[in-house]
Amino acid sequence: MKILLSTFCIFFILHTGFAQERYLEEITDSVNVETYTYIQKDGQNLELDVYSPAFDNETERPVLVYVHGGGFSGGIRNNEGTATFCKKFAQRGYVAVSITYRLLRKGTKTGFGCDCPTNEKLEAIAAAVEDLQDATYFLITNWENLGINPHQIILAGSSAGAETVLPAAYQPPYCYGLESGPVSYAGVISMAGAMADTTQIYADSAIPSMFFHGTCDNLVPYASAPHHYCSEDREGYLMLHGSKTIADKLQQLGKPYWLYTVCGGNHSVAGSPMFDQVEEMLTFCHKFVLNNSRDQIHTIIPGEHNCDYPGFNYCAN
Repeated sequence: MKILLSTFCIFFILHTGFAQERYLEEITDSVNVETYTYIQKDGQNLELDVYSPAFDNETERPVLVYVHGGGFSGGIRNNEGTATFCKKFAQRGYVAVSITYRLLRKGTKTGFGCDCPTNEKLEAIAAAVEDLQDATYFLITNWENLGINPHQIILAGSSAGAETVLPAAYQPPYCYGLESGPVSYAGVISMAGAMADTTQIYADSAIPSMFFHGTCDNLVPYASAPHHYCSEDREGYLMLHGSKTIADKLQQLGKPYWLYTVCGGNHSVAGSPMFDQVEEMLTFCHKFVLNNSRDQIHTIIPGEHNCDYPGFNYCAN
């Protein structure tokens, strides 16, 4: 009996010693993908894709909700890059979700640039935020069937998607009828995003945040500047506050964040982190969201800040 017990103990030690750490390491290479209509609006079925790890018995898994870019006039939820990105999170044990949302600037003559009236820009952002909240409501009301934790929903977005997730992320908790009470988002990842109003970021509603941005982004400002750098006499003049300004606000509030600055980087930083910095995102989610780190981190990727936009001393040539 003692020999059998000792053998069992050795097996247990070896088994746990080599066990993969969920959310940091892959637990599966197989991912299930299901598509749902989360709401109908303006004659359009708004759908979302749910990526979940196959053969997984966990019932309360954290969720990453991704919102694509495209200037509120283009982009799709299920292109190859997005699918690969979502699958990488699902392989680590998360449930990843990519959503369709209304593109109010699609087919318009003025698009989302300097000729697009400011009020129409704000309307496009507000509509996308509303759709994101409706998608969140769908996930929360179906949390048991989807096997997710409604209190661990992390937002991620690129460009226009980042301009959607940021104002949504810092809003006060919403009541979704859960016995556990109101729900706020657990974290946010912004890739080349910005906000029109940072006064809505309060100490009580600020959540762990990760930002990727290039200092020479000519569309969405790294710090604070007009959207697309439109002049004041253009219809589309709109001041936006990018990653650096939001991170500074969080620093003042004593809230956790991770700012990833690409010196000289342009708007391509809206997409490149989905391929080049996935491990950093997974680390952020595990450390800041799931384990409540209070750190404030600024990672700087050196490069030449060779553009007409304001420079920063840590990007000096």
